Amino acid sequence: MKKIMLVFGTRPEAIKMCPLINELKKREGIKTIVCVTGQHREMLDQVLKIFHVIPDYDLSIMKQGQNLFDITTSILDKIKAILEEVKPNLCLIHGDTSTAFVTALACFYTQVPVGHVEAGLRTYNIYSPYPEEFNRQAVSIISRFNFAPTELAKKHLLDEGKDASTIYVTGNTVIDAMRHTVVDNYHHPELDWAGSDRMIFITAHRRENLGQPMRNMFRAIRRVLDEHSDVKAIYPIHMNPVVRRAADDELGDCTKIHIIEPIDVFDCHNFEARCFLCLTDSGGIQEECPSYGKPVLVMRDTTERPEGMEAGTLKLVGTNEDKIYEWFTKLLDDEKEYAKMAHAVNPYGDGHASERIADILEEKL
Repeated sequence: MKKIMLVFGTRPEAIKMCPLINELKKREGIKTIVCVTGQHREMLDQVLKIFHVIPDYDLSIMKQGQNLFDITTSILDKIKAILEEVKPNLCLIHGDTSTAFVTALACFYTQVPVGHVEAGLRTYNIYSPYPEEFNRQAVSIISRFNFAPTELAKKHLLDEGKDASTIYVTGNTVIDAMRHTVVDNYHHPELDWAGSDRMIFITAHRRENLGQPMRNMFRAIRRVLDEHSDVKAIYPIHMNPVVRRAADDELGDCTKIHIIEPIDVFDCHNFEARCFLCLTDSGGIQEECPSYGKPVLVMRDTTERPEGMEAGTLKLVGTNEDKIYEWFTKLLDDEKEYAKMAHAVNPYGDGHASERIADILEEKL
């Protein structure tokens, strides 16, 4: 019996790891151990509940006003004893969070092999996204199994000199998650409020966008909403008080947008499936919305998901107010431009990534 421990701590990680956990639990030769760091708390717990995942270990590191130093030292201090107790044959981590980086470092110190889910994403700008770009590059130095979601991600790893025998193209597990969350008979009061108007789904929280870039984003959104009578927006706001202050200052008195508390993954995926288009600085939504044929305007200066840009499902619009305004307006007013993005093919997978990863681990371990 091989022991595989999965470690994650944020809501996006949980969305992408829970389908893999449930797939691994079906495999007779594998004992699955789940450890959460609690880097996010409420938002993490919501996802665990949706997928019926109960952690075996919970580091509960989250505290008010935590910074990168707090996250890093807390995880490193607490996970050592768990790794020594469990003695896993492999530790699976996801993506590019501080949880992923610090867990990989702890595994290196304790000589536990690492498997990296969603490996090979790159912008090659170490400060954008920050600190994610550093985190994922650092994890790749340590990782023994690299589960790349696309051929481009695999190419990045090969270009960096990674052993080809450690790289597997599997698709992205977020597409697996969506197979279990989107339903036809979905209802929500916020969708009732939007009614027959075109509903815009917004997420904005990224660390490098805090301050003036985020205010630029909100001002562009407001200008467009004020000019279109048949458009409404829903923005589930992040818990970060800096984000909340900026949103209140720029959007607080706008009647065309509802700023609501964070929603769980079930609601999020169903909102995405029913929106007209999405404006985001998130990572995962760049993969999710194209599955529903929804164009995505990415309010960032870089993206580690250029496959979506090449396929035509994403448009990188940065954080310049006028550029966001220009493209948001264009997709609302130009049917051909909208159709071009809406009908592009999602390059991120077919919903069977977790099965592929589990098959590989059964064979290789």
